[in-house]
Amino acid sequence: MGRRARTAYLVILLLTVGQLAVATFATGLPQFEGKAFGGRLVAYPVVMLLPPLLWWLVAPRRGDTRPLPWAGFAFIAAPFLVDVTGNTLNLYDTVSWWDDANHYVNWLLLSLGIGLLLERQVVRPVWVLVVLVTGIGAALAIGWEVAEWYTFIRHGTELETAYTDTLGDEALGTLGALSAALVLGRRARTGADTAAVTR
Repeated sequence: MGRRARTAYLVILLLTVGQLAVATFATGLPQFEGKAFGGRLVAYPVVMLLPPLLWWLVAPRRGDTRPLPWAGFAFIAAPFLVDVTGNTLNLYDTVSWWDDANHYVNWLLLSLGIGLLLERQVVRPVWVLVVLVTGIGAALAIGWEVAEWYTFIRHGTELETAYTDTLGDEALGTLGALSAALVLGRRARTGADTAAVTR
């Protein structure tokens, strides 16, 4: 399982960086215009590489000798691939519901990844993990909208509709995080019940 998750993470990373390079350096492709892909080419790989790097540095100091949680890293990286692929295929401009679906699904994936990392530390009670994952997801949804506004909305053509869109995106992101948290909570509870039965 660990090897497959690590392979999935590396494939997600390479596909994302490859598309970012095309988006940044290819000219005349309208789906990439005005969307700050030069910044994304730097920011996305850094954010995708940071969790395994930090885990690799910190875990041994805390005495955690278990294998790296590659499934968590892959889930955290997946939304960046989804976002870039949506732009590459021009889905944001051609499919009316694509942006909304992305905010829900991407935050579901991101929060699942975060939760898989946190569940090693927060096991009991389960509700703490649920609240923590939901809260972190909601905070990241707000942070994403602030960054999006700063990079290409404040001086762009979407300023008139940005407020309503931002509120909707934050709500969908928070709902995605809550969905992930409930899945993780159920998983943790089922694991605890199974462990109790086998004792």
